[in-house]
Amino acid sequence: MEVQEIKVEIEVNGTLQQLTVTPQITLLELLREQIRLKGTKQGCGVGQCGACTVLLNSNPVNACSLLAVQTHGQKVETIESVADRGQLHPLQEAFVVEHAVQCGFCTPGMVMSSIALLKKKSQPKRKEILQAISGNTCRCTGYSKIVKAVERVVKEALHD
Repeated sequence: MEVQEIKVEIEVNGTLQQLTVTPQITLLELLREQIRLKGTKQGCGVGQCGACTVLLNSNPVNACSLLAVQTHGQKVETIESVADRGQLHPLQEAFVVEHAVQCGFCTPGMVMSSIALLKKKSQPKRKEILQAISGNTCRCTGYSKIVKAVERVVKEALHD
């Protein structure tokens, strides 16, 4: 039996990608295997851990739970889009300063979820930060340092 392939067009990190995929390939597989963007991590594979969080039209989604064909005509942002010409995003810098990175496996997803929050709300409260990262599992930091990193960015934005 021949596997049908489908053409999709997806804007990934500002670049239009025209690709051919099989119907069952996930967005995560497309990003990692076809486009070769390895920053988005494969964790649980069932949408529970958030390691694969990317932004789809500015909204955080689990790339492992979305079929690539579902993203046709849409905009995807991955962790690779966050730094600007080698300069870390303020949130990435805050993760370093606050020691919010331990093993680093959850970090791309945490950063993407936090960026989605900050795009929607420039001055989120602690409760809103916790809600925004609630779909992301971290086994190392206990979340307090991650929350402090987001709060640092919010505080620094007030002084700019």
